[in-house]
Amino acid sequence: MPDPSNYTDRPWMDPEAEPFIKVQSVSKHFGDFTAVDNVDLEIYKGELFSLLGGSGCGKTTLLRMLAGFETPSSGYIFIDGVNMNDVPPYERPINMMFQSYALFPHMNVEKNVAYGLRRDGIAGDEINQRVDDMLAMVELTQFRKRKPHQLSGGQRQRVALARALVKQPKVLLLDEPLAALDKRLRENTQFELMNIQDQLGVTFVVVTHDQEEAMTLSTRIAVMDAGRFMQIGTPTEIYEFPESRLVANFIGSANMFQGRITENGPDHVIVQCKQPDCEFYIDHGVSIQEGNKVWVAVRPEKITISSEASDYNGNNCIKGIVHDIGYLGKLSTYRVKTADETLIDVTSPNLARPKDGNLAMDWDDEVYLSWEASSAVVLTK
Repeated sequence: MPDPSNYTDRPWMDPEAEPFIKVQSVSKHFGDFTAVDNVDLEIYKGELFSLLGGSGCGKTTLLRMLAGFETPSSGYIFIDGVNMNDVPPYERPINMMFQSYALFPHMNVEKNVAYGLRRDGIAGDEINQRVDDMLAMVELTQFRKRKPHQLSGGQRQRVALARALVKQPKVLLLDEPLAALDKRLRENTQFELMNIQDQLGVTFVVVTHDQEEAMTLSTRIAVMDAGRFMQIGTPTEIYEFPESRLVANFIGSANMFQGRITENGPDHVIVQCKQPDCEFYIDHGVSIQEGNKVWVAVRPEKITISSEASDYNGNNCIKGIVHDIGYLGKLSTYRVKTADETLIDVTSPNLARPKDGNLAMDWDDEVYLSWEASSAVVLTK
């Protein structure tokens, strides 16, 4: 019998846990166009779950169906065990934070936050207490009398978050919540959002196209494309163990090498790729017969770049010429061209200050690339 305490932070792994949100065989059609295509999804209480994908993949349509702004063409949506298909938006135990924030420009901060409570007829004393508590949580107490135009982008974002949370919803839906912020503010606000979610224990469902944002925020991520889920997993699972080339390329970047399996053991695979004199040894087996075509994915940061040929033996090693260099301060990026004109991306941390301001490797240098057997992933689709 598995120990339930092992699932405290990973309820999706507990076979006895009941999902808080359940999307069952849901599709949404707009005329001949299918925006969401027969998807199934389970989200557990207290998760910060992200729907990640490019424009037009169906993530916002799915969010709007959760909110009740769109009705599924087929399938069912359950929240806390209740079928939501015929429940109007204003009766669902959810609130939504929009990308534009949608603050009332003529109201100050505290009136914006209190608006929903007043509409619901909550008693004045309770409104005041809940607004005070929420403004303290988002650290806006001293700005309570300001109008939205007197606030920074990050402060407006926190007002919108406070207004959405003050009604104490069971689920908060967030549509691209940080898209309007600049890079540094967005990074800081991600951690603020995580801390608030952790304090309140409210289930968050976030729609975003930003891979780094999803990786930072989420307990789990669903990668969407063309209305379907390509993979669902934790940020580590999605990044380190992608199930397809689409996921590997969408989350971060990956070098793809096409080849055929020449040996497939229970604990390793050998792939012969088109690069001259290069066999790839990967320390995991795959469910595919020898001789079949596969792709080997290797992340740029997993590759070691060196001007020395001492370890070069053709196994997980490729020789090439430095074609492009990008210096980004904390790391440098290299594009290395192989003998067959393949370009391989490599990132290398700058652990020491370069001598005389020059990097260790320069354009047109001959270099050797290598990686560990555990660093590559074999993909069959």
